[in-house]
Amino acid sequence: MPAQGHTAGSSSLLGWLLPAVVFLAVAGAYLLLARRAERRNPVQGWSRWRTSGFLSGIVLLGVAVLPPMASIAHEDFRGHMAQHMLIGMYAPLGLVLGAPVTLLLRTLPASQGRRLTAVLHSLPARVLAHPAVALCLSAGSLAVLYFTPLYNATASSSAGHWVLHGHFLLSGSLFAYAIAGLDPAPSRPGVRARLVYLGIAIAVHAIISQLMYGGFLVHVHAPVHQVQGGAEIMYYGGDIAELLLAAALVATWRPGPRRAVRRAPVAHLTAAERT
Repeated sequence: MPAQGHTAGSSSLLGWLLPAVVFLAVAGAYLLLARRAERRNPVQGWSRWRTSGFLSGIVLLGVAVLPPMASIAHEDFRGHMAQHMLIGMYAPLGLVLGAPVTLLLRTLPASQGRRLTAVLHSLPARVLAHPAVALCLSAGSLAVLYFTPLYNATASSSAGHWVLHGHFLLSGSLFAYAIAGLDPAPSRPGVRARLVYLGIAIAVHAIISQLMYGGFLVHVHAPVHQVQGGAEIMYYGGDIAELLLAAALVATWRPGPRRAVRRAPVAHLTAAERT
């Protein structure tokens, strides 16, 4: 029994130590690149607001996957839903507002920067970064997760649990990038279209959470009060996150340059007509 307890404690320690090291490494790399960008262009520098946003996203990820939240998420469906909100909605917003791709473009050598730009302009990247695709991957996948046996399958597997975390993070970051990202996005539509996609995401979250609260089509092996509590967290937590995303869209929107309309001078036309 002591040996088994020691083994379980060691595996639990490795389970949170590795993500913590990864988060620290990513945050350190971002800070180093930001410092390099400031050295290359002291006049333009690098925005502290972007740095704060990216580091806030890393902190939220740490809160979500490290103790005590990780333990609560394994034991209580409400904890899982709170973890899902942090990984899939709140942390991605901070990471996207940190503009990591722009930071890479400012610090990479010219040849590597051109390669990265070519990838961003490629057809697969354009399709993947479109708000419609990002919406299906983020909000649309929730119906597949909670209204099929998929959630129970991933909850019983450690590897499946981390795959689910990765999906939440990547799809949430993709949607935040498509809606209000500061990084370049060749296929990003106008503000009105993005607000429509954001409205659809709000509606999808509301419908799924209400169906979950009522117990319709839900495949979640958890007590009813936990499922209803998780539905409430999705409903209200999702609304707050999407309002923050809308605020980020408005705050980061910059109108395009207006084209000057050429008008022929009336005096010139009159003179021409007289001749």
